[in-house]
Amino acid sequence: MRVEGEVELVVVGGGAAGLAAALKAREEGIEEIWVLDRNERPGGILPQCIHTGFGLHYFGENLTGPEYIHRFIRRAREEGITIKLETMVLRLTKEREVVAVNPSEGLLKLKAGAVILAMGCRERPRGSLLIPGGRPAGIFTAGTAQRLLDLEGYLPGREVVILGSGDVGLIMARRFAMEGVEVKAVVELMPYPGGLGRNVVQCLEDFGIPLLLRRTVTHIHGRERVEAVTVAEVDGEGNPIPGTERKIPCDTLVLSVGLIPENELSEGAGIELDERTGGPFVDEFMRTSLEGFFACGNVVTVFDLVDHVTLTGERAGKSASQYLKGELPPPRRVREVRPGENVRLVVPQRVSGEGPVTFYLRVSRPLREARVEVGGKSFFRKAVRPPEMLTVELGKEEVGGLGGEIPVRVLGKPLG
Repeated sequence: MRVEGEVELVVVGGGAAGLAAALKAREEGIEEIWVLDRNERPGGILPQCIHTGFGLHYFGENLTGPEYIHRFIRRAREEGITIKLETMVLRLTKEREVVAVNPSEGLLKLKAGAVILAMGCRERPRGSLLIPGGRPAGIFTAGTAQRLLDLEGYLPGREVVILGSGDVGLIMARRFAMEGVEVKAVVELMPYPGGLGRNVVQCLEDFGIPLLLRRTVTHIHGRERVEAVTVAEVDGEGNPIPGTERKIPCDTLVLSVGLIPENELSEGAGIELDERTGGPFVDEFMRTSLEGFFACGNVVTVFDLVDHVTLTGERAGKSASQYLKGELPPPRRVREVRPGENVRLVVPQRVSGEGPVTFYLRVSRPLREARVEVGGKSFFRKAVRPPEMLTVELGKEEVGGLGGEIPVRVLGKPLG
């Protein structure tokens, strides 16, 4: 079967960003909204995140992942928003043609008035790490281990080493410990943890799990099943230091070594991507380089909190609605945002000056008594750390007073 037709707004991805975008568009009066999601259920990864810590900023409540996302799923259903599950988007064109496929309808070919990209991100796999050793059973990404444990009821192993101290890895260390699994260590290449400070305390320190900084896994032992890993100290460039190796017996290695925004569809459509973020260049309206395309959530950059993901979704949903109604201000005076000293990335990367702006940025190294400078305006923070995203808000008039290029830098004193 082949389905063809026109849809006012197509949202690619039914996670937190996509559902927030769709709901905001409905509030703005858009009648025909289709959310296309390749999974069997909406919500992205949140249904398997059974720990708390979601919604502290957006709802002012401490919710689990399923509790947080269910509120959006329920509202989307109440609003009659079309959510097509098990629907894989195959191709997007710059003319806003959407080609997708699902088991019940076959091939879908849609012409969208506007498209919102909300495909999220995926985990970095073992293959990208080039760790020597065989291919034994017992190696999982943190997200896969989480799905096995929290959704499917399987225990991936009894003695675990976790490589990478990102938030999912830290949370999984705690989940394993709560199930009686011995977590031998969390190994981190950098001199500081990769996840939020609260997760280091609540997931490692409260459970007595060792965090080994400035170290990495240099070899995986075992033929049929993981039997041990070798861990070594690293130098300032991240290279293993000979003579520092230590073999840790274990039956499971969990990888929590970073997330990658999923932008194969964006790239195929010809949307300009930022090497720093891995996502599309966007302005304060979440508008991409291609007319009628907007982006939000972790497809733009990997955020630290789902609350931020939701807010960018709402911004994209409102902007796409304004575009469809002919009310979105055109980018009359585009200014580039330039990451400077101690700024690893910043979103948005462009500002049109037609509205207020919320800047999201990450630093390269931790500092205390920090001063965040955006276009010459200063904002002070007690401390800044690479895993934690900084936000700076400027009103429309403040943005209008900035120069032709907007430099961003973060200065301060070394932390610890």
